Amino acid sequence: MATAVVNPATGGSGRHSDVAARAEGVVKAYGAGETRVVALDRVSVDVERGAFTAIMGPSGSGKSTLMHCLAGLDTVTEGRIHIGDTEITGLKDKKLTRLRRDRIGFIFQAFNLLPTLNALENITLPMDIAGRKPDREWLDKVISTVGLADRLKHRPAQLSGGQQQRVAVARALASRPEIIFGDEPTGNLDSRAGAEVLAFLRRSVDDLGQTIVMVTHDPVAASYADRVVFLADGRIVDDMRDPTADRVLDRMRGFDAQGRTS
Repeated sequence: MATAVVNPATGGSGRHSDVAARAEGVVKAYGAGETRVVALDRVSVDVERGAFTAIMGPSGSGKSTLMHCLAGLDTVTEGRIHIGDTEITGLKDKKLTRLRRDRIGFIFQAFNLLPTLNALENITLPMDIAGRKPDREWLDKVISTVGLADRLKHRPAQLSGGQQQRVAVARALASRPEIIFGDEPTGNLDSRAGAEVLAFLRRSVDDLGQTIVMVTHDPVAASYADRVVFLADGRIVDDMRDPTADRVLDRMRGFDAQGRTS
């Protein structure tokens, strides 16, 4: 399986063409003086193309902040963020909005589907807004991958939670983005529906060559990834290849033990 690369010393693997997203020496701080809180403390990380990377850590570790900065949803205090070869730090709002629309996909814990549109219309909505026609062959492949061919005319209220999230996954995939960011994408699902969605995310990497970065607190969800990056106190503190749920859970228990003794 492909893996992402973290290199704190250089901020990258050196193989820029293989890198879908990169953070270099990123600091994210809120407030000033005595009230200053550092959410990210000089984080450097590369995410390799065609890989499924999970970001984990205790509450307040900075995992969601890192994802939001990588995705251009939040600004950084110091450092640089790249999507592919494009540095997004410092981009004007209009250019950043266009980049997010054209090159990045998003899957959130809330499905964010429009109730008046059917599944297919929800999937193609971002492209419709942008005035772009979907690649029909690619769209059919995405719909087949997420198993929605017999649900395309159904509105969200007629779909289960798992099916609604699969529509959200297909929507993120449909425009063929360079990278997809998922923020707790199975957080509102039961274990069975969550497993279905995670399997579809895994297949989108293996079968469609997609790149996915997912923030999660769930060791089982993380076990679907190629690699898990662990954060604590705003810093990358561990890096696990070919994770299993048990290994991830043991590592998270280690964070809890450190918290009790600190």
